[in-house]
Amino acid sequence: MAYYFASDVHLGLSYRDEDPRERERLFVAWLDAIEADCEGLFLAGDIFDFWFEYRRVVPKGFARTLGRLAAFCDRGIPVHFFVGNHDLWIGDYFATEIGMTVHTTPEVFELYGKRIFVAHGDGLGKSGDWKYTVLRRIFHCRWLRRVAAAGLHPNTMMRFGRWWSSHNRHGRTEGVAHVFRGEEEPIVRFARVYAADHPETDYLVCGHIHTPIVHRLGSRCEVVILGEWIERPAYARLSQTTEGDGVRMELVAWPTGGSL
Repeated sequence: MAYYFASDVHLGLSYRDEDPRERERLFVAWLDAIEADCEGLFLAGDIFDFWFEYRRVVPKGFARTLGRLAAFCDRGIPVHFFVGNHDLWIGDYFATEIGMTVHTTPEVFELYGKRIFVAHGDGLGKSGDWKYTVLRRIFHCRWLRRVAAAGLHPNTMMRFGRWWSSHNRHGRTEGVAHVFRGEEEPIVRFARVYAADHPETDYLVCGHIHTPIVHRLGSRCEVVILGEWIERPAYARLSQTTEGDGVRMELVAWPTGGSL
């Protein structure tokens, strides 16, 4: 049995003329593969490239993904959905219709005796980019969301979402790769301060920066960056083992299954 973690699938993103449905099929195949031994599933943000939910309207598509996640919940497998910077405008649909637990802030879990901090990663640490900081605050404004939901037709909002996605780094031709900056990474700086204040922490798991890597902070704590599903699909698996301290956290490539 194991716990699984994934982020930054960006369902719905059309990248380099790729059919976005192929990425969804790949993601659903992964859900099928892990269901038998999954004790809990953690989706750490940006599962959807854009999501805006009205009171009685949700975005078209994603039927295969939502159906499989509902099946997990129906079987009693906990599914934790962390809001990312692309799918932050959600309502109660995921919780009431599918059965997922939705998190809008980081959370801490005790799994196999390990203390694990889970978040999307956006907003953790100071990036130094004031323009992005302002934009992030605007997008997180509840008042703006209510105004948009009341005044914009769903078709208009979805067109805006596609436009916004096409103008960020995920839609550009140079690719989605991010050069990991080690201790200079805002998420790592945040993690180091957090681990100092919470020395019982074993793992900080997040996504956002599209770099699958395990970065050790000290003798105990590790930062686990989950990577992305646009060019190099990857996920993390936490399982029990007979080696070491009895628990193993690993990054795995999909669909090859090889460790990263």
